[in-house]
Amino acid sequence: MDLWQLQIFVTVVEEKSFSKASHTINLSQPTVSTHIKELEQHFQCRLLDRLGKRTEPTQAGWILFEYAKKMLAVKDRTESAMLDFIGCTKGRLAIGGSTIPAGYILPRLMGPFGRAYPNVSVSLSAGDTRQVIEDVTYGRVEVGVVGAQTTDAAIVQKILLPDEMKLIVPFGHKWAQLSAVDWHDLINEPFIARESGSGTWQSICSSMADAGYDPTKLTTCITMGSSVSVIQGILNHVGVSILSTTAVADDLAKGRLFALAVNGLDLDRFFYLTWAKKRTQSPICKKFIAFAQQHLSKP
Repeated sequence: MDLWQLQIFVTVVEEKSFSKASHTINLSQPTVSTHIKELEQHFQCRLLDRLGKRTEPTQAGWILFEYAKKMLAVKDRTESAMLDFIGCTKGRLAIGGSTIPAGYILPRLMGPFGRAYPNVSVSLSAGDTRQVIEDVTYGRVEVGVVGAQTTDAAIVQKILLPDEMKLIVPFGHKWAQLSAVDWHDLINEPFIARESGSGTWQSICSSMADAGYDPTKLTTCITMGSSVSVIQGILNHVGVSILSTTAVADDLAKGRLFALAVNGLDLDRFFYLTWAKKRTQSPICKKFIAFAQQHLSKP
């Protein structure tokens, strides 16, 4: 077993295909297959199953995949540290973002960061807040940006920037021309919820609880897994919801959606830079955190 074989194995798992992996890493498919066979001989068990056109890890393969990702991450951080020592910022950085940061905040940072550090390759993965924090915990990403705090003592979080959330309704809705509604009106309106791991949903429930309101009283008509889905649901009059105004800025400007306050409910929150307390950050990661704080943080 060597790191190159592990890289090939991880690529096959991520691409779910031997042929796609061979194109990604610029090797012939027979060569990729040979390296996987050598790994299977080393561990004396089958690591991958070919299920028609799709390739999936076996149970043993998933175990190796998790450890291989960690080992490759350590390799990247080692190379980055050595290059940084000789004055060269070069390498790879894996970042995670919950729905709003990954879709609307981090992409606008990628251009300036790339121009400042042209030899750094950045990968951005998206998930809900719970998934991003898990990825940070297990070293799948070095740093994340999420919309809710965690009580996990192994995680460090620093405020990056504030976020304003509002009740969002579609054009033509009976509330479209109002500036605010009361709680008792909201609980009788079809409401689109987010999944339990969503930082937006956690923040909404926390704000309601702080105001003495019970979020279970909402008439939840449907639960959706992303802000994009919720926005489409609102536009198609499935229901109303509470969202970051960042996510609906274009629709608000064009008059397709309208944003309202809920009387007595403080919906302001923050986005948080998030990393693992006991994991050594690469020099690139430290530079990214400083860059993000400089370009996005607001007093």
